[in-house]
Amino acid sequence: MAGKARGRKSIFITGAASGIGRATAVLFASRGWFVGAFDVNEAGLAALAQEIGADNCVTRRLDVTDTADFQSAVAAFGAETGGTMDILFNNAGIGESGWFEDVPYEAALRVVQVNFVGVLTGIYAALPLLKATKNPLCFTTSSSSATYGMPRLAVYSATKHAVKGLTEALSIEFARHGIRVADTLPGLIDTAILRMTPNRSGDRPPATDETLLANAPKKGPFRLMPPSAVAEAVWKAYTSDRLHWYVPPEIAWLDRLKGFSPEFVRGRVRKTIAKIAGGG
Repeated sequence: MAGKARGRKSIFITGAASGIGRATAVLFASRGWFVGAFDVNEAGLAALAQEIGADNCVTRRLDVTDTADFQSAVAAFGAETGGTMDILFNNAGIGESGWFEDVPYEAALRVVQVNFVGVLTGIYAALPLLKATKNPLCFTTSSSSATYGMPRLAVYSATKHAVKGLTEALSIEFARHGIRVADTLPGLIDTAILRMTPNRSGDRPPATDETLLANAPKKGPFRLMPPSAVAEAVWKAYTSDRLHWYVPPEIAWLDRLKGFSPEFVRGRVRKTIAKIAGGG
């Protein structure tokens, strides 16, 4: 067959150079899938290709905020798969932390462009390939902050609420195309975005000082989890009709509790965030 995929099932991953995206690429490649790995981090992509084998992947720099670039990336992927795509995994994301008024408007807008507009762009670009594939999955990384808005991550939380809402709507709309739609809502995952998100308020040590990781709960919905846990959720989602994949599963209770009493959840979030951040 034409293309490197040679008839194998295929997954298109954004944000694939590190964290959840990389863990997902490694997992799927190890189980015989062809991987399309896309990111702005070209060095990370090169290392990934060396690990999983150049014959098992196509890698390319991709800025998810650039519509033409996204369309070109999808075309390059389709050329290797014969015009099909079994999973679209819109995973790329960035963060900005700090009190709302301390985060520059331009920085906040960049979060919206990457985390939400980038997802929209990816779905529009990939839809023809998804339609051409039997029983495909359109999958996106949302966040536990889409269950209840997180303080000091207000715009990030808003983008993840938007992703969750889009997922729910498209899971109904795309059924007429035979396309399943789902998302994952991870909690505290040990990734670069967790360690490197800028603190624009400057009133607490940045995550790069390991403060956040050191104070992470040892159990419960906000315990620190490895990226591989989310990768496994993506794997299970392909053979399921479940809509939301919570990692860890206890995060689902935040959604349920909020439905009964958002004020109660607000109080719980306040206490948990204060503990993780080391008080204050």
